[in-house]
Order: sequence, then C-alpha cells, then structure tokens
Amino acid sequence: MTQNVLMPKATAVWLIENTSLSFDQIAAFCGLHPLEVQGIANEDVAKGIRGVDPIAGGFLSREEIHKGEADQTYKLQPLEQKRIDLPQVKKRGARYTPIARRQDRPDAIAWFLKNHPEVPDSKIVKLIGTTKSTIEQVRNRTHWNSNQIKPVDPVTIGLCSQIELDAVVAEAAAAKARAEARARKAEAKTLKAAQETVPPETYAKAPEASDEQH
Repeated sequence: MTQNVLMPKATAVWLIENTSLSFDQIAAFCGLHPLEVQGIANEDVAKGIRGVDPIAGGFLSREEIHKGEADQTYKLQPLEQKRIDLPQVKKRGARYTPIARRQDRPDAIAWFLKNHPEVPDSKIVKLIGTTKSTIEQVRNRTHWNSNQIKPVDPVTIGLCSQIELDAVVAEAAAAKARAEARARKAEAKTLKAAQETVPPETYAKAPEASDEQH
C-alpha cells in the first residue's frame, strides 16, 4: 500500500481506463482493496469520479506502468517525492538596533516617558530594541549620560516606523481607557455600597428651631 497518492480513487479510475494493469496492482498502488477497485471498474463504486493522471502528478512513471503491464505480479513503485523544507518562522524578540543608532535610544525613551507614559516598558523594549534597565535609568535619571538626554521622537532618529509607533501608542491608549473605565465602575460600585449601609435617618433633615421664644 502506498501513501503517496493524494486521490486514490480518482487515480484508480485513470489506471483502469488507461492501462491494462490488474485490479490487484492498482489496489496495491492506490492503497485500496482489490474488490473496491473492481467495484470502481464496474461503476458500483466512485461513480462519476473523474480520473487523475498519476504520471502528470509525478506519482508514477510510464516505465513503471509498462513493467506492470508486462508482469501482473510486479508491484508498482511510486516515484520519490521531492521534499520541500520550509524555513522555520523565528519568534520575534527585541528589535535589533544598528550600532550607530544605539546612542539615540535614551532620547527615544525620554520621549516616551514625557509624551506617552501609558506605553508599557515591555512595548518600548520591543519597539526600539532597548532594555528595561535602561528605561528605568532614564526614568530615575541615573543613566550615565542623563545630562545629555533629551526627548526625541523615535521615528525621527530611525528606531522604528511611524506605523509601528502609532500602533503601539494606540494600543496603550486603548488599554488605559479600559483600565480607567474599570476604575470608575469599581468606584461607583463602592460608593453605592457605602450609601446602602448608612441608615436612612442619617440623611433626615434636622428639626428647625421653634419660632416661639419662652
């Protein structure tokens, strides 16, 4: 039984119609039972299926068919299929930054901290190819070159594209909006719960002083 035939019944139909191979030979090549091949030949099985040429498909050579037709005990040998090795997709890690641009990364970090503090450090790391420790040093002004660091748009100095920057900023803004909405909802729920636990008489109006003087 061969595992190389993609459409065994359609291949069997073609071999029945175009060769004098025996049912046993066709069955062995296509991975079918001889009775199933006989049923195909009698149109009891796979009726209406269009035959597929295994020669054109690269599964069988014409020489093999001739050998089989000359000797009905001969077992057809399928052609060796070419193996295609697809390159493995590498997981994307931190962006590689050219050496000439690495001294500019603290400026880009300072720009993020000033203009988009909502962007997580992990996103900055991937976008401009820096490290969390460098971000922390710039934030705390403990970086060795703190006196010379000034906020500069990372797109301007070629550390990322405008599309990439916009995507990171938009994602961070959406996350911030969701967090603020959750906080407001939680605050409202807490306030409501507090109001429900205060006795109603607490909010009763204090009695007014009598107009009569005794």
